[in-house]
Amino acid sequence: MSHTPHELAEEFPGDVEKMHALKAEDAHFAKLFDDYHAVNKTIHRAETKVEPMAEEHEEALRKQRLALKDEIAAMLRTAK
Repeated sequence: MSHTPHELAEEFPGDVEKMHALKAEDAHFAKLFDDYHAVNKTIHRAETKVEPMAEEHEEALRKQRLALKDEIAAMLRTAK
């Protein structure tokens, strides 16, 4: 199996423990986390031609991934 780029642990390496804690404590964060991984996996499968899709759809998914990542980053910044 190939490595999936843009995993949250790679995007926020200093916040891995914080992400685990937030997933357990905050249902909204857990949903964002799961949604990010689902979208990221779909993008990776499209990029590697496992499940090709229209460029417009792939671009929309990339924008969705970025929005999810931005919201996750904001939550990580304000978490203790």
